Amino acid sequence: MAKRLLIVDDDARFRALLRMVLEDAPEFEVVGEAHEGAAALAAARELDPDVVLLDVHLPDTTGFELTPQLTTTASAAEVVLTSSRGDETYQDLARQAGAAGFVPKHELSAAAITGALAVT
Repeated sequence: MAKRLLIVDDDARFRALLRMVLEDAPEFEVVGEAHEGAAALAAARELDPDVVLLDVHLPDTTGFELTPQLTTTASAAEVVLTSSRGDETYQDLARQAGAAGFVPKHELSAAAITGALAVT
């Protein structure tokens, strides 16, 4: 059964591209999108995703700050953080925030997300 996925990123073009990539992946069903933190929390409550793919840099917060709120919602979604920048420091910060993992945007794919989720 496909995992229900919410995409959170402030770049509409990136969200659309990622949706196209993931719609062909049987592992995931994209159930929604959000452009900032407050919208992500509302969407998570409404859509009850299994996974939230969350950008580190949002207009109203950071993914590191938002992760604990998302992982303690009623659905307790797994969070995978992503950013166009990133290194081992981001991996460590993602774990400290309670995320399942971190995947750089240039490496994003269904397989990379699945790999990040498998580590938990």
